[in-house]
Amino acid sequence: MRIHLIAVGGSAMHNFALALSHAGHHVTGSDDQIFEPSRGRLAKAGLLPKQEGWHPSNITSDLDVVILGMHALAHNPELLRAQELGLTIQSYPEFLRFATEQKKRMVVAGSHGKTTVTSMVLHALHGAGVETDLMVGAQLDGFDRMVDLDDRHDWAVIEGDEYLSSPIDRRPKFLWYGPHVTILTGIAWDHVNVFPTEENYVSQFSAYLRTVQPEGVVVYCEEDPKVRAVVAEVRPERPDVSWIPYRTPEHRPTPKGSEVRWGGDFLEMKLLGAHNMQNLAAARQACHAMGLSHDAFDLNMASFTGASRRLEVAEEDPGQAFTAFRDFAHAPSKLKATQASVVGQFPERKVTAFFELHTFSSLNRTFLPQYDAAMDAVDHAVVFFDPAVVAHKRLPELNASFVKSCFGREDLEVVTSAKALEARLAQVPGQNHVLLLMSSGRFGGANLSRAQRRETS
Repeated sequence: MRIHLIAVGGSAMHNFALALSHAGHHVTGSDDQIFEPSRGRLAKAGLLPKQEGWHPSNITSDLDVVILGMHALAHNPELLRAQELGLTIQSYPEFLRFATEQKKRMVVAGSHGKTTVTSMVLHALHGAGVETDLMVGAQLDGFDRMVDLDDRHDWAVIEGDEYLSSPIDRRPKFLWYGPHVTILTGIAWDHVNVFPTEENYVSQFSAYLRTVQPEGVVVYCEEDPKVRAVVAEVRPERPDVSWIPYRTPEHRPTPKGSEVRWGGDFLEMKLLGAHNMQNLAAARQACHAMGLSHDAFDLNMASFTGASRRLEVAEEDPGQAFTAFRDFAHAPSKLKATQASVVGQFPERKVTAFFELHTFSSLNRTFLPQYDAAMDAVDHAVVFFDPAVVAHKRLPELNASFVKSCFGREDLEVVTSAKALEARLAQVPGQNHVLLLMSSGRFGGANLSRAQRRETS
């Protein structure tokens, strides 16, 4: 097939380009900005556009399909040209459903934990010698790409995002997938720019559960009240579906991670905190529904160290009892879960947490009050936002005092420049301390290395 990807530089989109090229298709792409690691990976595969920007001349009548990424706009010149030519235009979730139509699909959905749980499922299956198609939001050890499509695979394992499919397809991505097995990890209002009320957001998950294939399996977190509510709503309509609850298993911290017990002896895992243990329970049940025994899952998960930027160790000095973590957390529920994991793992250390307001929701004055008490678990809490990003997203201006009031913590610190962030970072103690950096962005380009900041401060 001849395939062109509009907005090829995205995290998922560039992996689709790599996977489709690897499968033997003729692939081209375009974007108006491409950052690392997408740029380097596309260049290595010979897929980096010769010039950035949107060029209608890229769109020709011999293209079999145009895949449209969310970064593009509805009036994108290449999209308009494709529409003019009457070409097949698909979002990547629509294309993924088309590519996996003859396979069984396992989809991980929920407001938080999707990437980690999907990574766990793939790690366990891979270790057991079960290869699958995949689409996941983080680079995994043992996998060349975040997307893989292969006619020889019986299963597809997909991270099911609830955000919109494309600029011209306003349905949540996960409504395309039609899972045979799915996990629902939790529901906490997010993406306020497209789901303006909590009720509207929660209703997307009810709609999603109605897309489960006949005789399918739903693995759901019974500890989450909103999950229980949508399951109670949909379950009577789907007596053909198996509904399997899970909850956080018994566990305890160890110097190298955690020990977990499912009913027998404690098992050693290289994972931190209760939230990861809850995620582990979800992956274990889903893998069992896919045919992998609990014993095989436990054996293979002993080597799992986590997904990229999900409580990822950035710096460590065991001699000084100092550890720095990077984490992708950005929604209130994710912040709380990440901090609880770190505080629970290191009860003897002080914890300083830095959080960047970066997403549309987190920078929205209407949504910000949802962060009340979201930074209460740590000893020192610092919130960063870049006024230039607020302006770029065309949102009303924010000021530090308003942001502080939304978090409801009197000693919360708010900084609004990379220089101020670096200066505050240099003050973090290097002994008996944990540094936690939480963001889906890049902290305004600040140098996050404590060592270098101390040298220049």
